[in-house]
Amino acid sequence: MRDDVPSTVARSDDKAVRTYKKTLESAEETYGDGERAHRTAYASLKHTHEKVGDHWEPKERPGPSDPQAELGTPASRERGRPTAGGVNANASKEHLDDVARRVGIKDPQDLEKDDLVQAIEKANARATARARRR
Repeated sequence: MRDDVPSTVARSDDKAVRTYKKTLESAEETYGDGERAHRTAYASLKHTHEKVGDHWEPKERPGPSDPQAELGTPASRERGRPTAGGVNANASKEHLDDVARRVGIKDPQDLEKDDLVQAIEKANARATARARRR
């Protein structure tokens, strides 16, 4: 079940794996096998999960994770902007402080929310890189 999904998804709970795989299968039927289908699968996953370190965890409340995801298609393609890389940028500052501590960011309460989202994104990328080297 986990062999044919990206490593960060494979290290996540069963619901994350199912969400990614079911959306990917549907997207491949619509768009064919390629980048667009995988982007669609990640977009779906980001509505129910957030990236914490080297894996995905369920969100407290489902919904878009950042302003780009709020646009939906086709507006997101027409007005592309950076995403938060799986970080739930729409979460409360308190939630982000908690996630930051869990991924090793010291004194997250001292950071503004946008800076905190970027710091978590970088910490997640480092954790994923370490996990892939193992």
